[in-house]
Amino acid sequence: MTQLFRSLIFVPGNNSRFLEKAKDLKADIVCFDLEDSVPEKEKKQARKLIQKALKSRSEYNSTIFVRTNSPLSGKIPDDLKEIVQKGIDGIVIPKINNIKELKKIETKLQSLEKTRKLKTIQIIPSIESAEGVVNTYQIASFGKRVSAVVFGVFDLLNDLGIEYTKDPEGAMYSRGKIPVDAKAAGVASIDAIWQDLTDTKGLEKDCKKGKKLGFTGKSLIHPDQISITHKIFYPTKSEIQWADKVYKSYMGSIKKGKGATTVEGKMIDEVHFKQAEAILKIIKN
Repeated sequence: MTQLFRSLIFVPGNNSRFLEKAKDLKADIVCFDLEDSVPEKEKKQARKLIQKALKSRSEYNSTIFVRTNSPLSGKIPDDLKEIVQKGIDGIVIPKINNIKELKKIETKLQSLEKTRKLKTIQIIPSIESAEGVVNTYQIASFGKRVSAVVFGVFDLLNDLGIEYTKDPEGAMYSRGKIPVDAKAAGVASIDAIWQDLTDTKGLEKDCKKGKKLGFTGKSLIHPDQISITHKIFYPTKSEIQWADKVYKSYMGSIKKGKGATTVEGKMIDEVHFKQAEAILKIIKN
């Protein structure tokens, strides 16, 4: 499982053809969607289709997440009951406003993981409201489950009462704050989607701006956006140096019959090793 966050692509959970085609996608994270792309009357069927897709997890090239419905919808318990199974790496939770919402979700996750004998499932909260932006650091530092946060610009603008444009001034503060808070919490940050599929130059420009703001990667809605995003969010020199140190140190620790080690005074475990391995794999290809 890769631990990179350059690209997170949403795949409608109610479309069996798209779920099948997602097996060949080269995004770092493929996220089966139960929320915005799925009409209300198709939610139950989408859960069943995602269940089926997760059973063939080994056929997918990417890390597999599922985007649940929002806490306010009241559908998360039903979502988790159906999708938490072997094959899922994590969940994206839309419209997270505060850590109280995360605590309720984690309690449900812990119960399902215990009864179904599953590994710890990652969480990527989506910041899509004024309250969520204010609380981003607390949300990002909620616990080890949280591996990243994602910026949801459309609902944020709606919350602020601002009309969407390709470079909305009303989102400037939020877009700048989220990656700073995420970095302070020690997790990745994934920028908002680029909606215009015909404007590839605009996508490239937007990726460059997001990277300059400190985002780790970008959320996507079409496979054609992956290559451009990966080109812009190619590992930096410092990231490559970090990966090389982590890889060598961890491998040396393993050879001595140990596991976790330290690099530059920081604890390094298997998760960091996998991230380092994934970065080094990119630069070798």
